[in-house]
Amino acid sequence: MRIIVAGAGEVGTHLAKMLSNEKHDVIVIDPDAEKLGFIESSYDLITVRGSATSFEVLKEANIKRCDLFIAVVPSEETNITGAILAKKLGAKKTIARIDSSEYLIAHNKEQIMSLGIDYLIYPERIVSREIIALLNKTSTTDFVDYAGGKLSLYVIKLDENAPIISKSLIDIAKKNLKLEYRAVAITRDGKTIIPRGCDQFLPDDLVYVISSPSGINEIMNYSGKEDIVVKNIMILGGSRTGIRTAMDFEHHSNIKLIEIDKEKCNKIAGWVDDTLIINGDGRNIDLLRDSGIGNMDAFIAVTGSAETNILSCLMAKKFGVKKVICEVENFDYISLAENMGIDTIINKKVSTASRIFRFTMDHEVSSIKCLTGTDAEILEYVAKPGSIITSGPVKSIEMPKDAIIGGVIRRNSSFIAHGNTQIKPNDIVIVFALPSAIYKVGRFFK
Repeated sequence: MRIIVAGAGEVGTHLAKMLSNEKHDVIVIDPDAEKLGFIESSYDLITVRGSATSFEVLKEANIKRCDLFIAVVPSEETNITGAILAKKLGAKKTIARIDSSEYLIAHNKEQIMSLGIDYLIYPERIVSREIIALLNKTSTTDFVDYAGGKLSLYVIKLDENAPIISKSLIDIAKKNLKLEYRAVAITRDGKTIIPRGCDQFLPDDLVYVISSPSGINEIMNYSGKEDIVVKNIMILGGSRTGIRTAMDFEHHSNIKLIEIDKEKCNKIAGWVDDTLIINGDGRNIDLLRDSGIGNMDAFIAVTGSAETNILSCLMAKKFGVKKVICEVENFDYISLAENMGIDTIINKKVSTASRIFRFTMDHEVSSIKCLTGTDAEILEYVAKPGSIITSGPVKSIEMPKDAIIGGVIRRNSSFIAHGNTQIKPNDIVIVFALPSAIYKVGRFFK
């Protein structure tokens, strides 16, 4: 697939990295020569210097042969204009990142689509929905449902007192004879591995588990985690993500939102109904204490500063808040924040890339989830009739070592995959894959 990415910021760079690994023909457009130089020296792709709204620049990028045009520059207007021009000049499909929810209102969206934009990406809405899911599953650091909950991915950080510590996969399998869940990966010291039978679980491991509904309670028992009912929530930062989260929860939870900018506080007060707005600096321990942080069930830090978010979340943990969610947009800080003990890291760039990346995958892939803090991905494949994956039991099919089949959804039922599992045509198969395996895995499902 020939793909043009407009924007060499962190989202564009992250996409370029993912797409170049997938053997696509990638062209990146940006006015900044220094950013383009870094990308071109790091990945196998072509760069074009200039604006995505320039006819000449788009023609230089050979827009008429473009299969997918992705506009992710900081300017919403540039993204929309660039995507419209790209479609008029021959791009088969266009995607534009937006920063305002007004474009998603049905009538407005219809007008935008009529101009030639196929899909709109609004990062704040994506992240706010992830936060909602995480507050409903407080025991996990990340969570994804498949086929309406027939299978689920749980990402769990192990404490040193977790019952599973020092046990191996073989030990767990002996007690889990029905195989209702499966650990498909472990991130340890910044490196993600596909675990084998003798691998043991250690403190601070980030464990990725695929489970059927009947296996969830046992996962919680082994990990020493439990879901809590979230009624009292404190949000730090009057960003679009913070406001959307407050609006989603304020009618059934007690919400306090702290914002340092007084003028912004006044604006937010006009947008929310039952949220208490507090003007102040969230790094101030006395302010947090006086605002009742010790009584909070959850603390969500979504200011524009990763440093502020990390610091405030660490303070929230010390005050006894059970669930903290920290927005970290600087990739360099993600592993640092995880190692400090913060429950959940969210990153708009990774979430946005996940949503966009699925447009570049083969038709066999029905969804993809990029995970914060690791390059690994969870892919949802549909097994085609006559594909290699349906040719025999899983144990007889030489899948790449850096990939593992977690579970299978077959019509109205689901089950965890094991060596004797026979994949059938039209099965939905959940695969965990490291970057080195993603390109290879696709051929098993074609």
